[in-house]
Parts: sequence; C-alpha cells; structure tokens
Amino acid sequence: MESIRDKVAIIGMGCTRFGERWDKGVEDLLVEAAYEAFEDAGIAPKDVQAAWIGTVFSGLSAITLAPLQLQYIPVTRVENMCATGSEALRAAAYAVAAGVCDIALAIGVEKLKDTGATGVKGPSIVGDNQDASSGIGPGYSAPASFAYMATRYFHDYGIRPDEGKRLLAQIAVKNHHNGSLNPKAHFQNELTVEQVVNAPIIAWPLGLYDCCGVSDGAAAAIVTRADMARSFRQDPIYIKALQIAVGARQGAMRQDYDFTHIEENVTASRRAYAEAGIKDPRREISCAEVHDCFSIHEMIVYEDLGFSPRGRAREDIEAGTFTLKGELPVNTDGGLKCFGHPLGASGLRMMYEMYKQLQGKAGPRQVKNPRLALTHNLGGNAGTGICSCFIVGNEK
Repeated sequence: MESIRDKVAIIGMGCTRFGERWDKGVEDLLVEAAYEAFEDAGIAPKDVQAAWIGTVFSGLSAITLAPLQLQYIPVTRVENMCATGSEALRAAAYAVAAGVCDIALAIGVEKLKDTGATGVKGPSIVGDNQDASSGIGPGYSAPASFAYMATRYFHDYGIRPDEGKRLLAQIAVKNHHNGSLNPKAHFQNELTVEQVVNAPIIAWPLGLYDCCGVSDGAAAAIVTRADMARSFRQDPIYIKALQIAVGARQGAMRQDYDFTHIEENVTASRRAYAEAGIKDPRREISCAEVHDCFSIHEMIVYEDLGFSPRGRAREDIEAGTFTLKGELPVNTDGGLKCFGHPLGASGLRMMYEMYKQLQGKAGPRQVKNPRLALTHNLGGNAGTGICSCFIVGNEK
C-alpha cells in the first residue's frame, strides 16, 4: 500500500477563538477561520480548487460553505462525530495526493451554544441519535461512558479513588495552564488540583473540571502538493501519516471489554507510526494534541498511543512528562478541556496548534526544537469509536 508520507504539505491555517460566540453565526466563524488561512498561505479564495467542510450539527450540505463565495468548485460536506475536522483534512490531503487538485481547503465549524446543548444530559450521539434505527447502540451518556473507564482503570491498576481523582486533576490543571497562555482558548483560567478534586460531580469520579466544555468555533487548513509548498512559504508543514480506525462497536457489544483502553486509538496510532516511519513514539514525537474530552481519556491515551507503558501513565503524570517543560508536551494549547470543543472544528484546531508549534510560532506555549507532531481525535464513546491519528513534520 502506498503511503501519503511527504506528498502533501499544509501551507496555511486559520482558527477562530473558541467559546460562547453569541455574537457570531456559522457564516461568520467560517469566514474568520478561512480568511486567516488564506492570508497565512498567501492565496485568495479563487485559488482553491476543491474544498471539504466538516460539521456535525451546523450544516446539512456543501452549501454550508457558501459564505466563502467559492466559485463552482467541488465542495463536500463530511461528518465523523468528534473526528469530523480531521476527516475534512484527510479528504483534502488525499485529493491533493491523488492529483485531483493542487490546492484544497479543509474547514470545520460548529455553533453549539445557540442550540442549548450541554453535552451532559440526554442520549449519547452514538447510542440514540445517529443509530436510533438499529436499537442496538449503547444508551449511556458520554460522561457516563468515560466514568466507567475511570473506575475500571483505578480498579485494575490498584489506584485508590482519591488518588485517581488527584491524578486526573493534574491533567486538567496542566491543560488549563496551557490554555491560559492561549488568547484563542475558550477558558482563560488556571485551576488548582484542589479545585478540580472538589468540583461538583458530573459522573463519578469525573467532576466538572474533568469534562471539556461545549464551544462555538471554526478552524481551516490549506493543503497543496509537497513539491509546490515552498513556492507559497518557507516553512510549510509536511504530512507524514493520516490514519483512521473505526471499530464495529466491539467494546459496547462484547462482555469482555476491559474499559481501560480504546482499540481504535491503539490501531490508528500504530498504523500512523508505521506510515511515518516512527519506531519509538515517546522519543520521536516532539509534541501532541490528543482528545481530552474527559481527563481519564487523556490518561488512557498516553498508554494507547505508546507514550506510557500500559498501566504506568501515573508515573509520567507525576513526573510532569506531558507538561510544556516535560519530555513530551501534550495539549500545548489547552486541549479540548480548555481550548474548547466545537465538534466539527476540533480536529483542525489540534492541527492548527501543531502547525504553529512546528513553525516555532506558538508564543509562550512554544516547545523546544519540535520536529514531529501528532494529533489524535476520537469520535464516539468508550468501546465504540472513530479514531484519527495524524503525524506532521517540519522537514521533508
């Protein structure tokens, strides 16, 4: 199977501020993100030859992209739950790699605050909304799903609940610190471990600050052929791997699911490492953005992605391995927890941060001498997910 490695480059990106954007509509957010990307790439809308728009709830067709006034080019709307933004980028990159077009736009948007969606109560997206016709999907909410993972992980690895809550709190504190350095993040406040531990419970043991927020926002990327990239800018970012793994709900349907890992995470990351030629992700990956929808998921992702040995993420959390000054900084922009989570935009927001980090343009969040970066995006719940894992680098 042929690899996409070093065939496609990102030459421009844009991202709105995430948050409660009551003053902006879907159209405003799309324009804000897209025109930052156009300016960053040094192109005009007329230069875009094809586009992919990713959204879950904020548009029904390709016409959602009409505010950009693209002139009769192919536009496709894609959706893959919380991995929707990543899916838009994957489609655009593969179109360029296939020679269908030379310059493509990937953009994701979500306007959730106006809907009243909280992300806490009501049926899960996987269980009762998108799969209502089958009647076989799990019916629990997202917080409940990941709370199961927390209690099981604590049990299997001999962690007392009070110890476990403090470990998870350190993840939230880390991400809020990083987000406080980011003017585009939804939340600008730092937290203490005590605040996180003592916060109101959402689904035990997960408290309010263990859960990401519901946000409005958009993010966009311009991709082109790698051999054209330096004609647009001197610091393009090259795509090394684009992998997605979708299970058959094995975790939700089988009695033997352990609730301490997500197989889609494991499979997508291993495929991405193979495609990018990475042998030791902990040593070779410079920084990463992972899907911290809940603090327990970030902890488990450390192990699923091979950053920590199985059952030993605790040691790395306590050692500060994943902080800005640590060995492998994770969620340098605040992650979903602090930057926010507009479903259709999150995957592209992750790439926006890695793009800036690899260019040395992340300001006070900048990590030292990054070379390879990873984004990890999960749609769905524990045991029934859609995982994308992308790797990019600043050298061809």
